[in-house]
This record gives sequence, C-alpha cells and structure tokens, in this order.
Amino acid sequence: MRANVLRELLNAGKPTISTRMITTSPQIAEIIGHTGMFDFIELCGEYAAWTLPNLESFARAVDLFPHMSSMMKVEKEPRLFVTHRALGAGIQNVLFADCDSAEEARECVRCVRPLLPEDGGLHGCGVRRNVGYVLESGSEAWVQAMRDVVIEVMIESKSAMEQLDEILEVEGVDMVHFGPCDYSLTVGKVGQKGSAEMKRKNRDVIETALKKGKRARVILNSFEQAIEYAEMGVRDFCIGSDLGTLYSWCKSNGEQMRELLANM
Repeated sequence: MRANVLRELLNAGKPTISTRMITTSPQIAEIIGHTGMFDFIELCGEYAAWTLPNLESFARAVDLFPHMSSMMKVEKEPRLFVTHRALGAGIQNVLFADCDSAEEARECVRCVRPLLPEDGGLHGCGVRRNVGYVLESGSEAWVQAMRDVVIEVMIESKSAMEQLDEILEVEGVDMVHFGPCDYSLTVGKVGQKGSAEMKRKNRDVIETALKKGKRARVILNSFEQAIEYAEMGVRDFCIGSDLGTLYSWCKSNGEQMRELLANM
C-alpha cells in the first residue's frame, strides 16, 4: 500500500497546500506534481465528468510523485459507491460534500472504514488498483490504509452550521471547510457567496474547528488571500483550480491583446 502523505503531514502537525482539479486529466495532475509545490490534489468528483478508468488514470499520475497524495470530493448520492471506487482507484483521501448533520458525518466515516467489528465500517475487501488488484485485498496493510484515510467534511448548509460542534466531535472527521455557495442558498441568500456575511460564517467555522483541535482548510484563488487566515492559525490551504486558472489566464491575457490590437 502506498504511503498516505496527507495523513503523515497531519499526524506530524505540519501545514498542507493543495489545489483542485475539475477535469480528470493525468497531464494536468503530472504538471502539478512537477512543480513540487503541492501536497495533494483534490479531484472535484462532484463536478467532474469522470468514468471509473478516469479515476485510475488520475491516481496513477499522482503516484508518480512520492511527495504528493490525492483527495476525491464525493457528493451526497451515491456516496458509498463513489467512496469505495475512488479509494479503490488509488485516491487516498475523501472530502464529503452535502453532509448536513452529525449523523451523516458518522455515516461518511463508516463509508471509508473497514468492515471490522472494531471499526464499524462498511468497506469490505476489493480486487482494485489500490491493493495491487490481487496482492493485498483484505490485508492488514489495507485495513490500516483505510484507517489512515483523511476524512474532510464540508460545512455548507444551515443544518450543518447549526450542528457544527456535533460534527466536529464525530470520531474520524479530520478536517472541515466552509462552502459559501450552497450555504447561501440554504439560508435564502442567492448570489451572495462572496458577501461579508459569508466571510464571517467562514471565520466562524475555522475558529470553532481550531478550538476543537480539528483542521480547517481554506479554499482560495490566490496567495494574497491566505495571509489573514494564516494569522488565524489556519495551516491547510487550497489554491486555485485547473479550469479557474485557465479561465483567468485566458481572460487577462486575451483582454490585453485585444486592447493592443484595437489601436493598430
């Protein structure tokens, strides 16, 4: 079983830097790895157009870089199926979206943990890529790897915010982050994901998590935005995404070229 870099960093109390992918392109995963700057890539499976072979190709690309791990963002349904197939493909950590209560958070943990009495999990043996297909299915190494999966939960609904303390107390939840877009919808404030109120809610989630000894990850578009959160004690940052970065580059450079050519 491959070492889980993200779990090792969290166990050592070290900071982490991640970025997001909305495509499953192994080429993009490789070029991110070649920078040497990121500890893990979050594959936004909730948004990406993926097939099961795509997940394996993405994970293989990440595996080329010993310094890097990966995470799959899993939507509400079919949560159990996607979790098992992502982990089986070799993606080592899971971010659960749309988790609205402490009870749901417990079920998310069960989706990951092995099918052992002491773990209470729902994850049985598989003949999949992460165990070498036929080499370590159901082995002690596989059991430990499933216990080492870093589990992150999004706080992105009114009910999740109301149960934040209870969610943070769920054994197995390692990390949380705030989702302003969905949260703003659940409180009836359409199009206000970037408002001052949503920023305050984000800070509330961070402060509560850190007080309870849990990690709080912040999703940003640029380095400049990170400073205020670092001052709060945040040590886990996600910067940018493949499609967002491409859009920003094309928009900025395209506008400048249009201005240049307009005067010719």
